[in-house]
Amino acid sequence: MELFEKIGIDGSYIVIALLIINLILIAITMVLYTRQKKMKNNLSVFMNGKDAESLEDAMVEKFAEINEINRLGKASAQEIREINTKHKFAFQKYSIVKYDAFKEMGGKLSFSVCMLTDNNDGFVLTSMHSTSEGCYVYIKEIIAGEAYVLLSEEEKKVLNEAKTRHSVTEIEL
Repeated sequence: MELFEKIGIDGSYIVIALLIINLILIAITMVLYTRQKKMKNNLSVFMNGKDAESLEDAMVEKFAEINEINRLGKASAQEIREINTKHKFAFQKYSIVKYDAFKEMGGKLSFSVCMLTDNNDGFVLTSMHSTSEGCYVYIKEIIAGEAYVLLSEEEKKVLNEAKTRHSVTEIEL
C-alpha cells in the first residue's frame, strides 16, 4: 500500500476496479459456458450415437445421393431441351369453322379445320357436304402461314383464326 500512497492513488479504488474486472470476467465465463454447452448439445444431436467411422459412411452416402440427383437433373434438362425441339414441329394452333357449303336444308355439316405448328406450317382440311351430291374432302398445305392455292372464305377465316392463337411456350430450364 505504500507504493500506492507514494503515487497518490487510494488503495480502495484499486480494490473496486479489480472487483469490477472480476465480475466482468465471471459474466464472460458464464456466457462462454452456456455457448459451449449449446455447441455440445448440437454436436451430440449431430453425432446421434455415431462414431467417426459411421459418420464418415453417412457423409459418403449423402454425397453419393447428391451426385445422383445432379446426374438426374442434367439428364432431365437434356430431355426437356429435346422435347422443346420436337415440340416446335407439333401442331399447336388450331381452328374449326362449320358452315352450310351449298346453302341447302341439310344444315351446317360442312367444315374447315386448320392445324398449325409454332412456325405456322400445317394444313387446312375442308369437308363439303351436300345432301344431293355427297361429301367432298380437300386438304391444302400451309407454309409459313400462307397457302399457295386458292382458299375459300371459310378456309381463309379458319386459317386466320388458327394463326392468331397462341402456341404453347417452351418449358424453361
